[in-house]
Amino acid sequence: MKYNPDCIYFKGHVPCNPHKQNGYHCEDCPAYTKVSKRILIIKLGAIGDVIRTTPLVVKFKNEFPNCKITWLTWTPDILPASKIDEILKWDINSVMYAQNSKWDIAINLDKEKEAGALLNSINATEKYGFTLKDNEIQPINTLALHKFLTGMFDDVSKSNTKSYLQEIFEICGYTHNGEPYLMDTHDDKGYVWDLPKDKKIIGLNTGCGGRWTTRLWTIEKWVNLVKLLKNQHPDAVILLLGGEAENERNKEIQKKTGATYLGYFSLYEFINLVNQCHLIVTQVTMGMHITLALGKKIVLMNNIFNPHEFDLFGKGEIVQPNKTCKCFYRGSCVDGISCMEELPPEKIAEAVKKYY
Repeated sequence: MKYNPDCIYFKGHVPCNPHKQNGYHCEDCPAYTKVSKRILIIKLGAIGDVIRTTPLVVKFKNEFPNCKITWLTWTPDILPASKIDEILKWDINSVMYAQNSKWDIAINLDKEKEAGALLNSINATEKYGFTLKDNEIQPINTLALHKFLTGMFDDVSKSNTKSYLQEIFEICGYTHNGEPYLMDTHDDKGYVWDLPKDKKIIGLNTGCGGRWTTRLWTIEKWVNLVKLLKNQHPDAVILLLGGEAENERNKEIQKKTGATYLGYFSLYEFINLVNQCHLIVTQVTMGMHITLALGKKIVLMNNIFNPHEFDLFGKGEIVQPNKTCKCFYRGSCVDGISCMEELPPEKIAEAVKKYY
């Protein structure tokens, strides 16, 4: 019997969907669609960086209809299986598969040596991004040089006026033209939230992760912000968001303000909870990337990063401390007192009012 390994629906180890749904066989299958390009994306982590790389999928699907995209990552659960043909977790099995396949386009957007080594070792007609050369990670061509240098030198990074999306699109030889993030809402999982359906929900994502704690805003300032927002938007629900690390913090804020706090949840549940919100106030965290991927309005608190890096798609604005930050990409404050102390809650509340 005939089979078509060049068909976009072909799986080999199990029946394809057209066969399962309609009983088709390859010799006379009306659903047969030849793969136009086989594209490998290597973007391992962190979760937020994986999310904000998904607009490339939109670009490739538009440029090459019927292309087959394979994505290799540490965090496969964050990627939408309905939009990406193959999503693989980085392990020896996936690496062997990548190394023993033929790709039309292969892209590595990570500067981990193992990711560069993989790009160096695979068979691809076109390669983009970062590779391993002379035992070190380096740009594979001049398209990746700008992004490479911004990671090497703080002064170059500070003077950069390109967003992350502009940079990764340029690495691949394209221009970012508003291609959106991709993410499943997980509405189909049946999650039920104790939230009113007839009120707007303002989500406050109160954590900042453990790497760059210079971003952290005090509990007192969150308490003051909740009080301001309650007066400013009396019909809104003020919802506290976060993970396990923010649990005690959010309980204290809830106790002092009466804000709504439902607890912390799994990744899919957290994404779905964010999807219930109208607007999110957040630091530069995974929560920021999820907010943007879901197309929500956003007020982004930033101090230690270049604000040009972030594309909010016209859905909000970046609010920074009144004091200029000296701690560019630093986890500890050079002055001993974080400039976040100079970000007044009134400034955040005013931004929320503009986008509410």
